[in-house]
Amino acid sequence: MNAFSVISEPVMQSLPALVYLDMQGNSFTCDCDNAWFLQWVITNKQTQVSDAYNFQCNFPPNLKGRKLLELDVRSCTVDVGFVCYISTACAVMVVMAVSFTHHFLQWHLVYAYYLLLAFLYNTKHKDKRAHPYDAFVSYNANDEHWVLGELLPKLEDEQGWRLCLHHRDFQPGKPIMENITDAIYGSRKTICVISHDYLASEWCSREIQVASFRLFDEQKDVLILVFLEDIPMQQLSPYHRMRRLLKRQTYLSWSRAVAHPDLFWEKLRQALETREDPAGEHLRLCVGDGIPGERPDQ
Repeated sequence: MNAFSVISEPVMQSLPALVYLDMQGNSFTCDCDNAWFLQWVITNKQTQVSDAYNFQCNFPPNLKGRKLLELDVRSCTVDVGFVCYISTACAVMVVMAVSFTHHFLQWHLVYAYYLLLAFLYNTKHKDKRAHPYDAFVSYNANDEHWVLGELLPKLEDEQGWRLCLHHRDFQPGKPIMENITDAIYGSRKTICVISHDYLASEWCSREIQVASFRLFDEQKDVLILVFLEDIPMQQLSPYHRMRRLLKRQTYLSWSRAVAHPDLFWEKLRQALETREDPAGEHLRLCVGDGIPGERPDQ
């Protein structure tokens, strides 16, 4: 019948010889401050607590009149072992997820990020018709001798087109994919110079993916495929995007144009001059019929 509402651990530990405790008539606080005392009442074997099951709560107001021993104090205790287990398990899962993502999905995430940038770029500049370049040339470094020795003199020096090339027109210090996105959307068309090395290149793959995204998003004839080599169909089969483009898009074959180089350059000039309107006429630019590397009966 006194004013003890909270019984702390140091108080009870200061009474090592206590064998009988009568605290009837006290107004107990039923929160985590009394969690230790509640557990002590239930588990201690030395001290007999008189009429403990009738101890009543007086605070907080929503628990007034409730039995003290009915209080659930599990949320008041921290299981250090369980917390360590959860923390360790989460850390291991995060490390595994990051490792898996970095090893298997790194390029997919990079591509998705820059594809989003391309979409935002397209949305922002969709009403601007002016392009600083006539065409962006996407090629592998191993094919640079053909681009600089054949393509560049013909298109820029003789025909007067302005081309965008990696080594000459990309802005230093800017991320490579940002340069690629700016080059593709800053050009009326994109010329992809395709070879075995091109198909094996990660960067070239990103370039044609962004260019084809622009093609399918804008529904304009903005992509020209130039095959430097005859590539067997079984080697093109893993490149589903390439096959899809070949079935609906204009392309040229340099290997088939050896006997008719003037026709090749004339067809490329016509491709650069064609309207971007998807309803416009699409030119079949290869010297011969069918997909490069595919027999007419396939």
